[in-house]
Amino acid sequence: MSTIHLHPIDRANWRAALQLAVHPDQQRFVADHAPIAAIVLAKAYVQAGRLEWSPYAIYAGATLVGLLALAHQPGSADQCWLYHFFIDQRHQGRGHGRRALQAAIELVRATSPACRQILLTVHPANLPAQRLYAAAGFQPAGAIADGEPVYRLALD
Repeated sequence: MSTIHLHPIDRANWRAALQLAVHPDQQRFVADHAPIAAIVLAKAYVQAGRLEWSPYAIYAGATLVGLLALAHQPGSADQCWLYHFFIDQRHQGRGHGRRALQAAIELVRATSPACRQILLTVHPANLPAQRLYAAAGFQPAGAIADGEPVYRLALD
């Protein structure tokens, strides 16, 4: 099994990231438009939601298999949001999502030591994602953001 690692989306891999996609029936779970990487990069550029965005490519060995974005409020280091997390349709079902989620958690711990919680939203109909997040320790936070329930992972 290939090692999963995260690498910032940059000038070397942004075009390849644009080629990533989920199954058409999963698109509504990840982003309103495709390609998803274009949405993530646009949000990073314009600082959507007044957040600072850090888009990452997910690699299994040398193969680009997905992407995610981490975001936080400027000046607030105690919480981080995980957005647009997905594994490309050609690479799903191989455990990459579970391992990439752990890599994202480890990245936040390593690069943002003041962060006390990771937050994310998940579409109410996306049961596989809910199970994945619960298995990693995320719990419903009892809040709604953008029409979706918020899940929280405490990093204490």
